[in-house]
Amino acid sequence: MSAPESTSNRFKRFMECGGLWRAMVFIAVYLALYTGAGLLAGKLFDDRIGDEPFGDTSTLFFELTLSLLVGSALLLAAVAALRWFQPLFGRQPVRGRAWMWIAPAVVVLAIVLRAAGTDYGRYSAGVIVLAYATGLLIGFAEEILARGIAIHMLRRAGYSEPAVMLLSSLLFALMHATNLISGQALGTVLLTMGFTFVFGIAMYLSLRATGFLIWPMLLHALTDPSTFLAVGGIDETAAGTSNTFTTLAGATLPAYALIAILSLFLVRGRAQPEKLMQG
Repeated sequence: MSAPESTSNRFKRFMECGGLWRAMVFIAVYLALYTGAGLLAGKLFDDRIGDEPFGDTSTLFFELTLSLLVGSALLLAAVAALRWFQPLFGRQPVRGRAWMWIAPAVVVLAIVLRAAGTDYGRYSAGVIVLAYATGLLIGFAEEILARGIAIHMLRRAGYSEPAVMLLSSLLFALMHATNLISGQALGTVLLTMGFTFVFGIAMYLSLRATGFLIWPMLLHALTDPSTFLAVGGIDETAAGTSNTFTTLAGATLPAYALIAILSLFLVRGRAQPEKLMQG
């Protein structure tokens, strides 16, 4: 009589089959744990959380950073259990094209403009440092989910690269629907999801152009905190700002949409099975 299969082996076998619905299940479970950690932190440390997320380091840490630390640890444990460090962080199995460098160039331009347009006098030095440290966690967690695990699972299931690009970006956008739980207005959440879809395509192209997951992670890690600090909040807009640099950064939004449209016609290819390294 054979021994029962361990939970870790069942998890590994489930994930290695790849495919869209398995990626959705994994992301849903992660989001439930991540959101639960955030809600628990809000209950336990309510007296240390103020009204403004970037008002002080205590509020920022317990409202945002702590749950990201928990989520990042969970993702590291999952990748270690799957032995997917090499396929996720090694060179991409599908070569990029020269035109794809347009995407990271636009992302860098937006980051520089927002950084130049930020009124740093509004924040303490500790808040600024913690905001960028938190950005590293955001970049790591969201990119390893959407451009790492999700893309790897879609490729393992044999999806073409146009489908991989669109589906991983859609999953990335849907991840932000959880902002409804934190009390954000539906309109704000829908706008955020629209932006994250086209931004997700830009991150996919950055992954292809650079060949390594670490670069979209770093671009994402700088995008969020530079945006938060420039506009004064999470998922706020720069509407009404009189700062020239911030206004110009907001003008890059149509560029993301244009890049996404062009990508529908230009992205081609399919990952070869032998290049998708086994864990």
